[in-house]
Amino acid sequence: MRFGSFVFSISADQNADHQVIGQTLREVELAEEVGFDAVWLTEHHFDGAVAYADPVVFGAAVAARTKRVLIGFAVVEMALHHPVRLAVQTSLLDNLSNGRLIMGTGRGSAYNEYEYIGFGTTLEKGREMLDEAEELLIKAWTGADVVHKGRFWDLSFPGLRPQPFQKPHPPIVRACISEESMVAMGQAGRPVLIGIQTIDTLKHRFGRYIEGLHNSGLNEAQIESTLDQTWAQRSLFVCDSDQEGLDVAEAGLARYRAHLLDARVRFNPGGAPPPPPGTPPPAGEVVEHAFLAGTPATVAGKMEELRDIGVRNILLNPNVGQIPAQQVEKSLRLFGEHVIPKFRDN
Repeated sequence: MRFGSFVFSISADQNADHQVIGQTLREVELAEEVGFDAVWLTEHHFDGAVAYADPVVFGAAVAARTKRVLIGFAVVEMALHHPVRLAVQTSLLDNLSNGRLIMGTGRGSAYNEYEYIGFGTTLEKGREMLDEAEELLIKAWTGADVVHKGRFWDLSFPGLRPQPFQKPHPPIVRACISEESMVAMGQAGRPVLIGIQTIDTLKHRFGRYIEGLHNSGLNEAQIESTLDQTWAQRSLFVCDSDQEGLDVAEAGLARYRAHLLDARVRFNPGGAPPPPPGTPPPAGEVVEHAFLAGTPATVAGKMEELRDIGVRNILLNPNVGQIPAQQVEKSLRLFGEHVIPKFRDN
């Protein structure tokens, strides 16, 4: 298995943004030090959900401070970027990192309408633009004398400088929220990023995704390569006792949920409508499903469950809801020393 640190650094107070950004960079450096294979950056605006907000700019700082870890986006909100400008920025980042970039794409938030309004677009338009944005991104990375006439963009240019370090271009991974989108990506032969799901749901969706891969026209080697680029998500807290792990995870997740809900209530034009009566909470809001928390042995056992249903790569958020820095550092060091080695030869 390979492990990525999902760098989702909430800042509850805008006056603390600078401090949180600095702490987040230290967490990135520590993730590389203890043996993580990748760091994954995300994008959110206006609400402090992610203190650094812009993963492309922050990715350049990560590239300068690290030597080995892959630098993934989980994800860039494609609707908020012109694809050619994004191609230039990410190509430069791929060069600065000597080819460590993984391009995670997606519509972005399904709930934060205010992010799209702030950039002069809408949730619906973002959904409609995604496929063409990816198509234009690849054209820009790889083409010469590029001409593109599409629904959303009509342009031409001689060719990109600099071109990406990786050839033909950095790998692209699509974030999938629904089962239908995951099946569609399987049928298209594409790797995916999978948000937090229960073990049973994840097992079911992996089965359907793999079935789609086998129907995609890929050969066995290509299917294996695609699965090796697919990542699933959890949160992480490793400590000296399972009770401590549960207490810290519950408190962090409560702060995380409260922060996101408060922003949606305050900033979305329609607020945050309550779910229909009887709707169960999403897996990402339930500690049992969202977290690998507890002693190294407990966390390793939960990791084995994921491995046994087919998960090869996992994004782990080590700082959910502003866990104190000392606890995050101890958790990462325990994970690196006692858990990662168990999965290196399996």
